[in-house]
Amino acid sequence: MKILLRHRILALFPNVIVRKLLLMLIFSLVFWVLYLSSKDYTKLLMDWGKPIALKQWSVFKNYLSCERAQDPDILPRDTDLTVMEIIHKLDQRIPPRPFTHKNSTTSAKHSRATILNPQHTYCQGDQLDVLLEVRDHLGHRKEYGGDFLRARMSSPALKAGASGKVTDFDNGTYLVSFTLFWEGQVSLSVLLIHPSEGVSALWRARKQGYDQIIFQGKFLNGTSEVVTECGLAVNSSAELCQYLDVRDHEAFYCVKPLHVPCEAFVYMTTKNRPISHLSKKEWNLFHRSNIGIEMMKNLKSIVVFPCNKTKDIKKKCQIGMKAPLPSGYTFKGNWITSFCKLTEFPASKNVRDCLGRKLIYLMGDSTLRQWIEYLPKVVETLKYFDHHGSGPFKTQVLLDIEKHSLIRWKKHSHPFVTQKLFSMKDERYIPREIDQIAGDSNTAIVIGIGQHFRPFPINIFIRRAINIRKAIERLFMRSPETKVILKMENTRELYINAELFGDFHGSVQNLVMRDIFEDLRVGIIDAWDMTVAYSSNNIHPPNNIVWQQIRMLLDYIC
Repeated sequence: MKILLRHRILALFPNVIVRKLLLMLIFSLVFWVLYLSSKDYTKLLMDWGKPIALKQWSVFKNYLSCERAQDPDILPRDTDLTVMEIIHKLDQRIPPRPFTHKNSTTSAKHSRATILNPQHTYCQGDQLDVLLEVRDHLGHRKEYGGDFLRARMSSPALKAGASGKVTDFDNGTYLVSFTLFWEGQVSLSVLLIHPSEGVSALWRARKQGYDQIIFQGKFLNGTSEVVTECGLAVNSSAELCQYLDVRDHEAFYCVKPLHVPCEAFVYMTTKNRPISHLSKKEWNLFHRSNIGIEMMKNLKSIVVFPCNKTKDIKKKCQIGMKAPLPSGYTFKGNWITSFCKLTEFPASKNVRDCLGRKLIYLMGDSTLRQWIEYLPKVVETLKYFDHHGSGPFKTQVLLDIEKHSLIRWKKHSHPFVTQKLFSMKDERYIPREIDQIAGDSNTAIVIGIGQHFRPFPINIFIRRAINIRKAIERLFMRSPETKVILKMENTRELYINAELFGDFHGSVQNLVMRDIFEDLRVGIIDAWDMTVAYSSNNIHPPNNIVWQQIRMLLDYIC
């Protein structure tokens, strides 16, 4: 029977050449089927003959997209390795310090400060160095460093101030360096914010998990609302709504409400969970009486003279310039940069002309929202465009129609910590926002994140910063003339919950930002250095500081 069938097939193709072509075609078809099978195209082929409805189109996109889903556990990605490397460096910088009793911790009262190479005359522009030897509450010299210190010089009568640079020798001694920027009587200060034992405890506690902030998501079920638990990680056996960014390995979850789709997630709010990863003994280190203690009470103020020194001619501030520490100082209320020359904007018209034809995208937290709230006070022709929505965290837009200027502020995505209700209807991570911007020489992007990340493990912040850098690199590939500025975190209240929101976490995150963006051509607005110089301990600095930050932005983009 088989022989007869074969003869009948051959009879259909009596020509030898045709038979060979037929065999080649059969082999090609077999090879193609095997290839598609190895690439797991089965589902695509099964759906090929159906109409391309929304569901089939999503299947088709999964196979064609360059962002094809990958299991993050299969292979370590470059981002994961970079996150681990940065955490390792931070662990070396903040080693564990055993805490047995308060007496063994750093004492501001017993520590000693000595001016190195004291002079009869101090000249403007000189550097003054102070050696700080720290001791414990029993007067014993400490043999390791790691204390969280804040150095500042000031002349209240001149409304002048600047931060000092602290060098930790990791043996119980510190070098505190002050640049004498102005003439007159100058006071020196070093505050002990937290002893090294407290710093070690905060760093350990930060690694414990995501459970100290409660996220409450609101879903719409017809006309009624359903509230459910959400978070960066949710400890629940219930079905979860997963809001994933596969490319950037970002994730947020909510417990799925019964009979309500995940797409019905519309609002969210947060509150603190009353738990702590610090022991009661450790919490004593963060009592109000133990935070921000002066360590240099024994040092008298000094007098600085002009000494007829020639001043260096500084170039105009430009994106890509490396800022030293301190990056500037305040004098008579104005911010003066130490590494470049800030342009004066004496009148509203100058600011308006600078903003002409500019598209400025502010992406970040409410410390950056302060900019868009302040600008209409300077330029009256900037008018709010109603972007709809409600509450302080809705997207805000300013327009100057005649000058073709647009300024937009949009909050960053998860985590966002506030007791006020905010919308989830237009939620995107900053890298995705950057990807949607075409960019040109009149486009500027300002990024300011940090405060809302403080209560969570540092890897969340590091990953976000890396993803933002990658988005900026993609932007520069298609539009290298676009200007990108980073606003660093500012200081905030000294007596806030140190475990969740304290400035130690902000200082670590600023180190991370500088490390990740070190070799990228971006502008830096060092809000931390600025708020230390102004002695501002408020999460939302006063308007005069906000204006000085905006001045730096204007100098970078005009």
